Amino acid sequence: MNTKLHLFFESARKLTKMSAISVSPSPLFDTLEPLCDLYKRCQVENQEYVITEWLTICLSGTKATLSDEVAEGIVSEYGHALRFLYSYRGSFETFNAYRREIDRLLQWSWFVQKKPVLKLKRLDIEAFIEFCQKPPKRWIGSKMVARFITKDGEIIPNPEWRPFIVKISKKAFQDGERPNKTSFELSQQGIKQIFAILGSFYNALIQEEVTEINPVAQIRQKSKFIRQTSNTPMIRRLSDKQWQMVLETTRQLAEENPKKHKRTLFMLQMLYGMYLRISELASSPRWSPKMSDFFRDTNGDWWFRTIGKGNKMRQIAVSDPMLEALKQYREYLSYSPLPSPDDQNPLIPKEKGKGAMESTRVIRQLIQTCFDSAVNQLRINNEHEEAEMLRSATVHWLRHTGISEDVKHRPREHVRDDAGHSSGALTDRYIDVELKARANTARNKTWGEKR
Repeated sequence: MNTKLHLFFESARKLTKMSAISVSPSPLFDTLEPLCDLYKRCQVENQEYVITEWLTICLSGTKATLSDEVAEGIVSEYGHALRFLYSYRGSFETFNAYRREIDRLLQWSWFVQKKPVLKLKRLDIEAFIEFCQKPPKRWIGSKMVARFITKDGEIIPNPEWRPFIVKISKKAFQDGERPNKTSFELSQQGIKQIFAILGSFYNALIQEEVTEINPVAQIRQKSKFIRQTSNTPMIRRLSDKQWQMVLETTRQLAEENPKKHKRTLFMLQMLYGMYLRISELASSPRWSPKMSDFFRDTNGDWWFRTIGKGNKMRQIAVSDPMLEALKQYREYLSYSPLPSPDDQNPLIPKEKGKGAMESTRVIRQLIQTCFDSAVNQLRINNEHEEAEMLRSATVHWLRHTGISEDVKHRPREHVRDDAGHSSGALTDRYIDVELKARANTARNKTWGEKR
């Protein structure tokens, strides 16, 4: 055992004797690029030393204690988790989801359960899920923050970071409400992700012959954590009246302030017309959309190429209205009407400076401006119910709205492929014919009174 490692273990054992749930945890894994750098360092340097150095930084501000058993195996277990997360470097969204769950598991196992991750049994995993359903307040944050910050030239854990975040709706926030930690509730989707990600983690450890048991797979009665439903989930989308008002007011904004909102209008049209996710518009290390991603095939048909969820590339059929929107946008940018295969200009340029738009936060803010303008106009038109419902809308609703509208008249398989759905069953969720029929038959029900 090297000297630094020995000192680390000793300091871990001597930490103030406080309950882990009464102290604020510190993050164990950084963002994708620094994590990849850490993994690569482990391949060329002494892994034990590299991980010990990093964990010393991560745990420098925590007051939770490590048991002797955990301390002896912490570097090795961290190395297994690091290698597992590194294997998901190809997809930013997937990496973030896996990092979140693995970080929570290690935090809970080491500091709450006081057991090595490799020693957890079925009952431990069940206890972990119950913990995630109702974590202590000190484990809950009210806003998304960076995991690590720089102070005096040194990287340190962000003291405001928490493993869980309590959220409220956009409408509630606009009404003056603020997140309340006591109202935190882990969603059903969140519980499903725990099962899927931790199950995958232990399967990877089995394949590497690190362990022989997957405690997640031993949980037979998952229904006590995951509610079953026989109803089709309701798709959150804009009504026809809301969408038309959003489009109309955005066009007006583009006329009044073209420098700022010609680009906004084009983004709105892409989000709705091609079912894009907001991450597919912004530039990232994984993918930087360019004008040449619009291309024409040998049949004269136009397509748009993108990389979406799960790092999957797909081609989206471009409609005539979308092609016309592209021409108008390029005309404003003083480009030729349509891009050539060699056009490397960014699809969504920054408003100031050169290069592509990288911030999804800025895109959300611009689209929110359109929503807010539409809400105000609906109120002026005395469409108060439509206005209130639109206040709850998020950018992702545009994708849902576009799919829901197109599936009414396009073949399901075509919409499925353009949307990037892994199966037709996902696309079927947007077909609300049966729901509409049910609603119609219920509308004229009475209290059984004879007339």
